This record gives sequence, C-alpha cells and structure tokens, in this order.
Amino acid sequence: MKGKFITFEGCDGCGKSTQLKMLSEYLTKANIPHVFTREPGGGKISEAIREILLNGKNAEMTDECEALLYAAARAQHLHDKVAPALAEGKLVICDRYVDSSLAYQAYARGLGEEFIRKINAFALEKYLPDATVFIDLTPRDAFQRKHGADENDRLEQAGMAFHERVYEGFSRLASSEKERFIRVDGKQTPDEIFAQVLAALKEKECL
Repeated sequence: MKGKFITFEGCDGCGKSTQLKMLSEYLTKANIPHVFTREPGGGKISEAIREILLNGKNAEMTDECEALLYAAARAQHLHDKVAPALAEGKLVICDRYVDSSLAYQAYARGLGEEFIRKINAFALEKYLPDATVFIDLTPRDAFQRKHGADENDRLEQAGMAFHERVYEGFSRLASSEKERFIRVDGKQTPDEIFAQVLAALKEKECL
C-alpha cells in the first residue's frame, strides 16, 4: 500500500510551522501513522546541505549552485525518508518541497521553470505530492508577523523585492495546478486556517 504525500508551502513567516504542529497533534490523536519531515533536510546528508544553503556567511553562492544543492538534498531526502515511509503506507507531511524551488529559484532568482524542472525531474516524475497546502500570505504581512527577517538566514536576508517574487511564484503555481493545491488565506486565525486545511485534505482523501 502506498501512503499519501502532503506538502506545505508559503512565504517565510506565513504560519506553516503552526499548522504543521496542529496537524501533527491531530494525526497523533487520530492514531494515523505519519512522518513529518522538511526540506532542505530530512536526513543526515540533506541536513548537512541545508546548513550550507541557509548559512548567512555563504553570500557568494551562485543562483545555479543554490538550485542544484536544493535538488541534490531533495534526491537524497526522497531516498532516505520519503520513499520508505510511502512504501510502508504512511502519511508523509513535508515542510516545503519542489514548489519552493520553483518559487524561489525559478521565479525569484530568475533561473526559469525549465531549468528547475529539469534538475528536479526525479522528484516531479516519481514523487509529486497528492496535495500541497499553500498558506497565502504576502511577504510584507509575513515578515511583520515574525518581526523581520532572520539575520542568520541567507534567503530571508535576500530583500523584500525578492520575497515578493517568491510570493508571485507560489501564486502562479497554485493557480496553474488547482487540483493539487489547497490555497488558504493566511490572514485568518490559526484555528480557522487549520479547519480549512483539514476539510480540504479530507475532501482530497488524503486523511
């Protein structure tokens, strides 16, 4: 039996962590076997790549290097954690996935969808999520909520114009793949957001 694969996306500070925590508590109480993971990360090698990617001291990293490192971390993550859990019939919940690469690197960095889709072909062809939750909150609202960008996070320090392009990227993806995406207004209360997320996931038969 193959499990279900659910991903959460959105701008930095949109409230993903809160929703992931609420979903974890719900699944635990409901005795639903599940695995929580994140990208970049989710395993020894992928976490090591994460440290390189997000380290604020690596400001000289090229956009192409950044995109390829994300793709490499993803391939390892799928092998180490996602694929085995799905094969066991478990529900896999991932904080960010390939849509983040499309929003951040294809759109915001200007590398284009073709390049990002090509280097992530393995993930897109074999492990496309059953559902993707997009918490729709603009970067200005998100950073105001979290009181500014993290000074130690290389991507958060990229500037507002960059993050506005990221948001536009997510918006385009959500509009172009409406069957997969669950778009939720991030200005609502956490409880209101979670209620909508839960209802949508049940409707898509992911829970």
